[in-house]
Amino acid sequence: MSPDTVPLERAVRDAVGAVSDPELRRPLSELGMLRDITVDGTHARVGIALTIVGCPAADRIERDVREAAFSVDGVDAVDVEVTVMTPEERAALTAQLRGGRGIPFTPDSLTRVIAVTSGKGGVGKSTVTANLAVALARQGLRVGLVDADVHGFSIPGLLGLVDADGHTARPTRIDALIVPPVAHDVKTISIGMFLREGEERSAVAWRGPMLHRTIEQFLRDVHFGDLDVLLVDMPPGTGDVAISVGQLLPHAEVLVVTTPQSAAADVAIRSGLVARQTGQRVAGVVENMAPLTLPDGTVLDLFGAGGGTAVAAALSEPDAAVPLLASIPLSPALRASADAGIPVVVAEPEDPAAQAITALAAALARSPRDLPGRPLPLHVR
Repeated sequence: MSPDTVPLERAVRDAVGAVSDPELRRPLSELGMLRDITVDGTHARVGIALTIVGCPAADRIERDVREAAFSVDGVDAVDVEVTVMTPEERAALTAQLRGGRGIPFTPDSLTRVIAVTSGKGGVGKSTVTANLAVALARQGLRVGLVDADVHGFSIPGLLGLVDADGHTARPTRIDALIVPPVAHDVKTISIGMFLREGEERSAVAWRGPMLHRTIEQFLRDVHFGDLDVLLVDMPPGTGDVAISVGQLLPHAEVLVVTTPQSAAADVAIRSGLVARQTGQRVAGVVENMAPLTLPDGTVLDLFGAGGGTAVAAALSEPDAAVPLLASIPLSPALRASADAGIPVVVAEPEDPAAQAITALAAALARSPRDLPGRPLPLHVR
């Protein structure tokens, strides 16, 4: 090795090492993916090791590495050699990513966990959750989303993770670690991503123990990385999953989604009460399908009015008022964007429903964290 090439090789290694794995969202240098890097004159040879054979991000990583090496002054030619990690290297990586933990979203975690629930189906809970997740991400937060509605999963379709042929995006497996797909900067996991090809429209007929293990695996084995917010799209009602999430995430905050209709509001109250029984805090109520103001100024109150306010009042306690955080009006754009797999906060951000959801995200981002009694990661030297 010529002494003159040492600074150039170091510059190439620094540039390539800063390339981020698009799935793990961390630099290659931190993931142990760099191999031999040499420079002969102006010709750089760069070795990288992918996590698994058939890595779906392989082409992008190789392209980004090549561009990073070319960006170094003095490099005119680049060869990239791609190999795969050994089983021992993968085991070390998964241990590093796990950090030696089980479920990372413990009461002392700084990730804010928000479970979005409803008393009954058909109130637009999943549509609200998907759009809220994207709205939070668009405000610069690191967001994860768990589709806990195992029997009625719809989050992949709402976020555009289902292609025109009906095939759902698959997570990447690194041994026992699951790397979730990302849509609109939201890391997302759903049981729909694990069904065999051609069975995406089949029913998931599982009972309590299987449901509990699935939710536990989503929380334990899916690598979300460092998150500011984890949203959990709950199934409607107060069944097995609600109890499991209460046991696994007793510190979670709960958003209760209802419509203005009194029949929906009455049932929504029960979901909030069950969450409170498991130790979770009801952070607020979201009223969906609220009255819509038409172009001529008249108001269409298809589902009536006042349900959200009634739920908030019923769930409030003398020392803990539960606010009505948002009232999302009926919106053709919200429905159409959901069917198209493009959240309305992206497709039509000026739509009244999109603005209401964006304001909800801003309110949640501003609201204080529930930190009393929770240890903070501070070390005194």
